[in-house]
Amino acid sequence: MTSTMSERTLGDLRVSAQGLGCMGMSAAYGPGDDEESIATIQRALDLGVTMLDTANVYGPEGANETLVGKAIRGRRDGVVVATKFGVYYDDGGQAARGDAAYVRECCEASLRRLEVDHIDLYYQHRVDPTVPIEETFGALAELVAAGKVRHLGLSEASVTSMRRAHAVHPVAALQNEWSLWTRDVEDDALAVCRELGIGVVAYSPLGRGFLTGSVTSVDRLADGDMRRRLPRFMEGNIDRNLALVEALRSIADERGVTVAQLALAWVQHRGSDVVPIPGTKRRTNLEENLAAQSIALSSDELERIEQAAPRAAVVGDRFNERLGRTVNR
Repeated sequence: MTSTMSERTLGDLRVSAQGLGCMGMSAAYGPGDDEESIATIQRALDLGVTMLDTANVYGPEGANETLVGKAIRGRRDGVVVATKFGVYYDDGGQAARGDAAYVRECCEASLRRLEVDHIDLYYQHRVDPTVPIEETFGALAELVAAGKVRHLGLSEASVTSMRRAHAVHPVAALQNEWSLWTRDVEDDALAVCRELGIGVVAYSPLGRGFLTGSVTSVDRLADGDMRRRLPRFMEGNIDRNLALVEALRSIADERGVTVAQLALAWVQHRGSDVVPIPGTKRRTNLEENLAAQSIALSSDELERIEQAAPRAAVVGDRFNERLGRTVNR
């Protein structure tokens, strides 16, 4: 497989048409293998992927940022490093913080772990409802002025927060979950992004692996896998959701592609301002995902996909109550 990666634009930031989500290499989906993960990142760069997505809370003590930093040593030029701040964990679970001092502290720590002198795309991971977003983005704008950050982003933010942040400093990208089984971004955020010239980074474009067809029971997942706690994977929901995957499989089989590739191609057809970042920690899955960029879907095929996987067919919330409280704020 050779490098034929096209590019897309997030605001005025040019990135590869598909990025690489690195979270699962260090967190959320069971044990990782740092050696294979680094090889996967480097293979992605070889194949033309330029955007690597991480965050300061992916793994203990910023482990995923450290991993990404190791993987890009000697290859910094041409790599768009995207990371995040603003989430922390306490006894109540996931929480958000966005005060100016915290923004600066997180940025310095991420720069050290990534071993870089600037972050190309810096997201507010979750909006802190106790701090005006003007304060948060004011601090971020100062980091841009200082050359420590190049572009700013938001993740899972409300349209009100998007507008207020964008008024302080241009927002290059909104990172939201978006796939054939998570389409909340289409409600109102997508229209606002296009009004303001904000690109969309689609995380979990394979439905946290569900749209690969490989997850048929939570019993097969590692004990620490976060999907064990997500409603859509729970007994009573998972079997009904698997019917959606099987409906997609017949279309994929006709095209001679996998269900995962079909699902990725669908996201890529949402617009030239949309960049999916499927996550994987294995080179084999990486190459399968990247092959999806060359799949052109006709209008008839897109209609068949919509009929096979209508939004209303998905059973269960995408987050449990604790995680759900931190989105769309």
